[in-house]
Amino acid sequence: MTKLQEGAKAPEFKAMASTGNEISLAGLKGQTVVLYFYPKDNTPGCVQEACSFRDAEMKLKLLGVKVLGVSKDSLNSHQSFIDKFNLNFPLLSDPKGEIISAYGAWKEKSIFGKTALGIERSTFLIDGEGVIRKIWRKVKPAGHAEAVLAEVEKLVRK
Repeated sequence: MTKLQEGAKAPEFKAMASTGNEISLAGLKGQTVVLYFYPKDNTPGCVQEACSFRDAEMKLKLLGVKVLGVSKDSLNSHQSFIDKFNLNFPLLSDPKGEIISAYGAWKEKSIFGKTALGIERSTFLIDGEGVIRKIWRKVKPAGHAEAVLAEVEKLVRK
């Protein structure tokens, strides 16, 4: 698999969302999309990241941006996560890891000295034509949504 780069066409995806609907990149044509990958619902870093996107979502929405979170968790797990933290954007369930792999977010990670495969916290800013405008890898949750918002504002001004 080739490594995704900024300026490349974003891989098409289709998945069931916490809304009960299927969401696809093709179905979002014309909209800017923030697609972020996170390891697991209800874990500290994932809560911090999701809540920061929740808090920035109104500003992002005003700029025409659709925020989507992706993990391998089930729709039931996603709904519990949404309810617990009052999240205001859809979460996509990717139990087989197909979208996660297509975006290169399935990586070998070192956890407590042991190596295991897992989701590398990553975010992709995709424009309305399906082109990747910005990639963040190995994301640290603190301040990440603000960095994404700043990049979206730059993109919209172009």
